[in-house]
Amino acid sequence: MIEARGLEKVFKIKGKRGSKERDSSDPRDEGKIFRALRGVSFRCDKGMVLGLVGPNGAGKTTTLRILSTALTPTKGSIIIDGEDYSLFPNEIRRRIGFLSGTTGLYPRLTAREMVQYFGRLHGMEGKALNHRMDELFERFGMQEFVNERNDKLSTGMKQKVNIVRTLIHDPSIFIFDEPTTGLDIMSVTVFLDFLTESKHQNKTIIFSTHSLHEVETLCDQIVIINRGISSFAGTSAALKQEMGEKTLERAFAKQIEQRESMEGAA
Repeated sequence: MIEARGLEKVFKIKGKRGSKERDSSDPRDEGKIFRALRGVSFRCDKGMVLGLVGPNGAGKTTTLRILSTALTPTKGSIIIDGEDYSLFPNEIRRRIGFLSGTTGLYPRLTAREMVQYFGRLHGMEGKALNHRMDELFERFGMQEFVNERNDKLSTGMKQKVNIVRTLIHDPSIFIFDEPTTGLDIMSVTVFLDFLTESKHQNKTIIFSTHSLHEVETLCDQIVIINRGISSFAGTSAALKQEMGEKTLERAFAKQIEQRESMEGAA
């Protein structure tokens, strides 16, 4: 189980050339900051798939990075399996597999060497590691290029390597940021089937996507994030009913328009 409670994240806006973006909660920085998240809350239980959707720049990636422990929230908390992750960060990180949309691959390593490296980071060795790698390589149709260098791989092949790297240690919580980007239709089908099976194995799965077809096909619940706020949490059917629309695409667009009109009026 993973739960977000009132997440806020504030970044200082970059100033002069070469200055670095940094976390800022100092009131003296008011007017010089960007509030990426302004109160995001939701819960995803074991055996559930939750889809995080919203416009570009809405705060989805920031939310996922906080869930994965890659970022620390300015305010709010993350509860994982009943524990505040800030109290046991190393233990909880071992339960998580996180695929970031900006994750890179070491160019001089082969696909196999890359996955093996991350498996060893998670304490895996020997036959257990090799068996797990072969199992995932076969599942995602990677046998033909596992010994190719990463810098020689296509965009879709690189994404498969990143997916397997995320799953190598068999985490109980999957967090994916737009995982099907760059994948062909067959590979997307294999990946979605894998998530469905993982759900039945009682995994907790959260992923962001711009494909509402994927959301409607796979997700038990959706959370809409817009302008750093979680503006809806519930089922696809509930969103369509609330918005009075027959398709998820139209319901999503209407919900975004209504929220933006409310914020504009305020």
